[in-house]
Amino acid sequence: MSEFPIDAPLQDAIGIVHAARADASLRPVVRTFFDEATFTATHIVSDVTTRSCAVIDSVLDFDAAAGRTHTTSVDAVREHLAGERLVLQWVLETHAHADHLSAAPLLRRADAPLGIGAGIGEVHAAFAPVFGEAIAPPSDEPAFDRLFADGERFRIGNLDAIALRVPGHTPACIAYVIGDAVFVGDTLFMPDYGSARCDFPGGSAAQLYRSIQRLFGLPSETRVFLCHDYKAPGRDAFVWETTIGAERAGNIHVRDGIDEAAFVAMRTARDATLPVPKLMLPAVQVNLRGGRLPRPEANGVAYLKLPLDAF
Repeated sequence: MSEFPIDAPLQDAIGIVHAARADASLRPVVRTFFDEATFTATHIVSDVTTRSCAVIDSVLDFDAAAGRTHTTSVDAVREHLAGERLVLQWVLETHAHADHLSAAPLLRRADAPLGIGAGIGEVHAAFAPVFGEAIAPPSDEPAFDRLFADGERFRIGNLDAIALRVPGHTPACIAYVIGDAVFVGDTLFMPDYGSARCDFPGGSAAQLYRSIQRLFGLPSETRVFLCHDYKAPGRDAFVWETTIGAERAGNIHVRDGIDEAAFVAMRTARDATLPVPKLMLPAVQVNLRGGRLPRPEANGVAYLKLPLDAF
């Protein structure tokens, strides 16, 4: 077991996993769409009984050189929803992404609210001095419909789900335990690739270590779905599903036996070598507004800000 205590929300999450392991009808069906341009996995999580579903971490395609958006990635998701006659109940984000633009507004409706972790306010505050009004929430509706607190429970059809706060990569990172599966965002990668960077504003390697240890308290059979994969050296295929047991046994950065001090030292040294993600500046501006693009100006053209020498 994890060296950290099992708190009440984690205990609830463990109960959800055990119930789903005992009853196949409580296990979600997961269909994943992978965008190679941003290495992002978008997951459709559905209840086999009611056909209700959630979409987690959608992608709006963006050609930064041309300043052009297109909807190929999210169109594939929408076509799958229609073809399988799935009823979209939730649009969920695991955090405010710095590597792709969210397509949430193209999915979000009154009966399919957009949710994210309540820590999004901390991320907004961290970037506000740089972006100012560019990340101000839209005036006609909130950027997000639901800000999940740690341990907050919800349902997707008949599936029990709970939000677990897992800060470290960003203050807003949230993991969703749905049936026997957990959707961890950027908190973990495949065991052969490791863990997320922690050098964004509000990030903390020590917090990330503790968040991962919290997830490691889930049953070893828990299915783990990742937001990204980058093909570790020696691996030819993209992969986005593993288990808690496999992560604990073999994660190259944070497997069992690696203590917090060693992890923080490794993560800090590694982060110092990493470049700024190529889509971070546009992605942060859009994603802190729930995926909403800037409004067009008087000439009918919308603009993103490019802060100079800020990072």
